[in-house]
Amino acid sequence: MSKTDTLQSLIQTIDGRQVHLDQLDRFYAGNPPLSFLSPEAREALGNRFGRMASNFCRLTVTSISERLRITGFTRDGQPDPALWQDWTRNDLDQLAGTLHREALTLGTAYCIVWADAFGQPSISVESAHQMTALRDPGTRSIVAAAKRWNTATGSEAVLYGPDTITRFKSDSQNATAGSQYRITETIDNPLGVVPVVEFRNSDRLLDEGVSELRDVIPLQDALNKLLSDMLVGSEYFARPRRWATGIELEEDEDGDAENPFPESTRMLIAEGDTAKFGQLPASDLGSYDTAIRSITSQIMAVSSLPAHYTGVVANQPPNADGLRAAEASLTARVEQRQHTFGRSWEKVAGLAHAIRTNTDPLAAEITVTWADPATRSVAQEADAVVKLFQAGLLPATAALERLGYSEDQIQRIRDARRAEALDGAGTDLEALLS
Repeated sequence: MSKTDTLQSLIQTIDGRQVHLDQLDRFYAGNPPLSFLSPEAREALGNRFGRMASNFCRLTVTSISERLRITGFTRDGQPDPALWQDWTRNDLDQLAGTLHREALTLGTAYCIVWADAFGQPSISVESAHQMTALRDPGTRSIVAAAKRWNTATGSEAVLYGPDTITRFKSDSQNATAGSQYRITETIDNPLGVVPVVEFRNSDRLLDEGVSELRDVIPLQDALNKLLSDMLVGSEYFARPRRWATGIELEEDEDGDAENPFPESTRMLIAEGDTAKFGQLPASDLGSYDTAIRSITSQIMAVSSLPAHYTGVVANQPPNADGLRAAEASLTARVEQRQHTFGRSWEKVAGLAHAIRTNTDPLAAEITVTWADPATRSVAQEADAVVKLFQAGLLPATAALERLGYSEDQIQRIRDARRAEALDGAGTDLEALLS
């Protein structure tokens, strides 16, 4: 297959999933289609509620992504400060969270690893809206990848292969056919592997990446419907309705009866002797609250959201142990995502190390260090670590890692303690000489 044919196949894959990805984006943004809303309900609400959603979809994603925090890398069993410098230089301490949210929301995200103008590793975070990868069915390794984006005058694309990287350009926006593109540049790839890493949110081998919103979306639709129905019910039945009999009604130009008492009228007056007034009681909307709580409990079940994340709170605030127990399912899900995404980050770090040292990307054994995803009591954790350190079971560096400090923070702490020790030694020396 030629480069043009490969590019066309990959671009068609990108375009083929845009409708699905756009739907996921809308639910994540809290702007899902109100297709379940009846015409009567739309008329009742008018333009007062153009957007109605209690957005559990975004909460499902952020509850996981906010706990996916990388604190360092080890190479061949030892901390590697150079890899952490690559990490911070490419702003991945901020962009890694963005990539995690993209992968959790859309099912897939990508990283491109290449060299900048100074020969240092350059790592960019990419969306599934613009990029895809082709895998070998036998080895499941990436054999090609493509990125396509629009410009003011057309569209551009890059085809990443194990031997070359080819840039294409087209005068048409959203160009799909390979014949619409022309090659503008070809670069040799000395790495010998495709410099693209896929972050696939999946627990199964053959899945193409599954959004965390897949199980939540039907329940989110049901919740939005209940909220809309409750608003319609509150508009018509939540207030007491007044009635009157024995009053002669006037007609408008079309012959339709007019209400003699506008809604804003506070006092009802009638001249007829037979006129009577009364009031119908307001409707109880408690059934909606019961249904909403039922749907919310189902969302909690499929998304591992604890009750205090969804607004279902108890009278007594939970303690640290209670929070850890309530968040056990969420913590387990985050740990699972750490294993899934950790393998991809190890590949990214391997490519960065290979670019910086001009070595084989597969030679180094790199491991990602994650922060503890569980909710911790700082006082209890510190007390336990101090006891382990005093008993000689943990060195100072391991104790600081246990407390959640990053490699940079640990290094600064060690440097500060070393400086304090030197200052103290210098003071004693001056005292001896005086």
